[in-house]
Amino acid sequence: MAKTVELDNKMINTITEGTVVKGNITSPGDFRIDGMLEGNITINGKLVIDRNGKVIGDITCQNATVIGSIEGNIRVKELLALSATASIKGDIVVNKLSIEPGAIFTGSCKMFDEVKDN
Repeated sequence: MAKTVELDNKMINTITEGTVVKGNITSPGDFRIDGMLEGNITINGKLVIDRNGKVIGDITCQNATVIGSIEGNIRVKELLALSATASIKGDIVVNKLSIEPGAIFTGSCKMFDEVKDN
């Protein structure tokens, strides 16, 4: 009898350094941004915005690690981690938040318990 092997279907997408994307992105998997996105991003996985990465637009995701910058509102269903080099100009709605000393955040922050529509 043949053995069945199930593959992990989790997709990882990347916008590489030097690349500029203009438009909205929707993805069922993880996403890494080393370049620039001018538009909204909605994903069901983890978002990583690296040191040279920048998003100008609103973000909705499961988890996020920000090392670069965001100009827009961000909604994270689980954990948002801001590194020391992170810069966010916008409002945050999150379940859990981790901020390293040195991170810059200009806006308001609400936890899901404070927000009616989880």
